Amino acid sequence: MRVPITLDLHLPSFNYPGVGPDELFEKLVQIAATAESSGFSSISVMDHLHQIPGVGPQENWMLEGNTILAGLAARTANVTLGLLVGGVTYRNPALLAKITTTLDVISRGRVWLGIGAAWFEDEHRAYGFEFPPLARRFELLEEALQVCRAMLTSERASFEGEHFRVRGAYNRPRPLRGDIPILIGGSGERKTLRLVARYGDGCNLFGDPERIRHLLGVLERHCEEAGRDPAEITKTGMGVVCAGPTMEAARAKIDSFRRAGLSEQRIEMMLIGDPDTLGERVAAYREAGLDGFTLSIPDVHDLETVELVGRALAPVFS
Repeated sequence: MRVPITLDLHLPSFNYPGVGPDELFEKLVQIAATAESSGFSSISVMDHLHQIPGVGPQENWMLEGNTILAGLAARTANVTLGLLVGGVTYRNPALLAKITTTLDVISRGRVWLGIGAAWFEDEHRAYGFEFPPLARRFELLEEALQVCRAMLTSERASFEGEHFRVRGAYNRPRPLRGDIPILIGGSGERKTLRLVARYGDGCNLFGDPERIRHLLGVLERHCEEAGRDPAEITKTGMGVVCAGPTMEAARAKIDSFRRAGLSEQRIEMMLIGDPDTLGERVAAYREAGLDGFTLSIPDVHDLETVELVGRALAPVFS
């Protein structure tokens, strides 16, 4: 099953001007509804417990990812939903598969499972999670992928690995489509993309179009070694969009993003422009070989901006 992403609205931040905690969920529902009506195919959230460097101060609000996906699943009709991406260190993978299947039932078959090797050491320390060395985290990830697939497709799942064990676990009711597509996050050439080739239905890559071409070539070689057709895998990339009805209006937003805590590095990687300019820039990613694009909008609380971005970019990957 390919991951059903063409244009994904990624929500990495939950601090919106004039929106209090009691109003936050309804604001997110408004954002999701606007995205849905404007051409976005999916909505994703991070799997973090406090804010990450570059997006904002650690003390900024952060909602638990699967919980907010459940709420949005109940209040949307068409967009697909997933974590971009879940940290393998945060949950037993059999439990993760059960949570994701529950989301699938709530959404009537619109969820995908996003997972990666995890990276935010400060967060692990703060919340008491073990943060193993990178090599071990990839061992955990490979076993977790096998556990999740067994849980999603078997009547009773069993797996015996070095790190995880599942013995006759039920996952009932089953996913509504008989399985749930799995997206593996990250751009590591030796390990991450090898796991994508072996186990993934989708991947999410980082970099400019030239870098994307290179990474897709690496993925194709891993697929050849694994006896896998690369066309079975949805290839997406990630970006940050600063949009306005004119180029001048878009550029005028940058100072407010700095004041909100957005890092210079994140600002430098932004795609900035009016609808035509943004369409041309994102089309370069499609021409590099991507099947879809996932993007965050720093002023996503502005529903007119969400609509502008959706209507400008949804046709690029349609």
